[in-house]
Amino acid sequence: MADLAEKYIKGGFKVVADFFCPTPKTRELFNADYIIWVDTIDRGRFEDTNKMFVKPEKFDFQVTTKNAELWAYQIADQLIPYKWNNRKPTAQMLGRWQPFHDGHYALFEKIIKKTGQVCIQVRDVQGVDDNPFNFDTVKKNIEERLNPKYKNRFKIMLVPNITNISYGRGVGYKIEEVILPEKIQQISATKIRKEMRKQGKLK
Repeated sequence: MADLAEKYIKGGFKVVADFFCPTPKTRELFNADYIIWVDTIDRGRFEDTNKMFVKPEKFDFQVTTKNAELWAYQIADQLIPYKWNNRKPTAQMLGRWQPFHDGHYALFEKIIKKTGQVCIQVRDVQGVDDNPFNFDTVKKNIEERLNPKYKNRFKIMLVPNITNISYGRGVGYKIEEVILPEKIQQISATKIRKEMRKQGKLK
């Protein structure tokens, strides 16, 4: 595998070698520019390989869960920073985000798989009913949560207090509900605000 990779590199190609290297010596054979450790199982199928396996000490990225689509974005963006493109197919998230919480984050990770970039629209609702956070605060909360893994793959914009979404005949997009696990569905911004008030973090 190392010889084959070297052959193509000399031919001017970029090479991705998806190959199990259980020891430091086998890893050195590749002289890789970038090493990804797919660390998602405790033991492999072959006992002889398990016995010789030595955990990598040198690697550029460590994959820890079996969610290839999301990891692919993170790895690719580390190699070449993502550039937002308004003309690229884009998914939309519309909400109040008062505040942006774990349920919203899980929803974002479901939605970004659809197109690779997401437009997050913030309804202008500060002061309407129990919506204490202004746009700047909401934007800051979202950016702090999403930037570590998905920087540049989302845009945040303020929109009117949209309460109805209507469309005519086939217009080139679809409206769909994303169903999350029950535990995540139960996360409530209302409950979070109540707890924040109890702790004196919110008036």
